[in-house]
Amino acid sequence: MKKMKTLLMAVALMIGATSFVNAQVKIAHINAQELIESMPDYKAAQNQLDKVQKTYDTEIKAMVKEWETKMKQYDAEASSKTDEENQKRFQEVQAMQENIQAYRQQALQDLDKKRADTFKPVLEKAQSTIQRVAKSLGYQYVLDSTMGGGVILADGKDLMADVKKELGM
Repeated sequence: MKKMKTLLMAVALMIGATSFVNAQVKIAHINAQELIESMPDYKAAQNQLDKVQKTYDTEIKAMVKEWETKMKQYDAEASSKTDEENQKRFQEVQAMQENIQAYRQQALQDLDKKRADTFKPVLEKAQSTIQRVAKSLGYQYVLDSTMGGGVILADGKDLMADVKKELGM
């Protein structure tokens, strides 16, 4: 009977050890920000966004220059104009200033939307490639090791080279 208990205990330990070995989780890490910033698609999207931003900046600078020119002109001519004319001119430049502010706000909103629309496919491509590579290598979890991303120690498998290879970089 004692041998039977010992044998059952040994079998139970063997089954438990086998289950433990099979239940181990494979974890890898990747610096997602570094990956994304190194992707050609990201660089192309950034260049596209920079062009749009330069266009807005140029238009805003032109509007401000026109406003400054009118301010100087109206300020120089103020003494020779009636109070009624000066009041109309004041309202005109004030309206110009409000238009500049409204345009600037709209430009910021447009840029934010453009940024989201432009980078969404890049982010999705990076994420799907990371998932595909991790699955093909048998990893159940991939942690983002980007600075400030919450990973304190990244001593496991780094998927950066494998993901870049998959992306053709």
